[in-house]
Amino acid sequence: MERYLRTALVTTGAALALTTSVAGATATVTFTQPEKYVDMPFAPWEKAVVMKNLREHFDKLGTQLPQGQDLKVEVLDIDLAGRIEPRIGMSHDIRMLKGGADWPAIQLRYRVEAQDKVLKSGEARVSDMAYLNHFNRYSANEPLRYEKRMLDDWFKKVMADER
Repeated sequence: MERYLRTALVTTGAALALTTSVAGATATVTFTQPEKYVDMPFAPWEKAVVMKNLREHFDKLGTQLPQGQDLKVEVLDIDLAGRIEPRIGMSHDIRMLKGGADWPAIQLRYRVEAQDKVLKSGEARVSDMAYLNHFNRYSANEPLRYEKRMLDDWFKKVMADER
């Protein structure tokens, strides 16, 4: 039995190592002073969900870079699509999307590194003033669908020559 477990662990470890080496780049995301962001949900748990979703999306974008390159993103400010409409007695606030001056915007600082060398860096205010007028490949149930689409477009433009 012990021999079987040892073999299983070695096999699993090898599979994990292979998966890690085949996967593209990594992404490191930090949120600088999130308590000062222009537009985030009021409830702490909802803020945490927004940051988790953004972190996961940057992770996904980072995998599009070539092997050995790492994406480092520092989120400086967030203004989510729509505006919060507080609801008394409800478990969470409702975000209303009107397509006026309520477009999504994210201020960030980024770096693409490979072997401790900076390949590309900059600061950007990523926004989409016409967020309701574009085709969006993310479903209506997708959290932060407008922000993700906006970040996809930014990444495609800025990182095009890194891929």
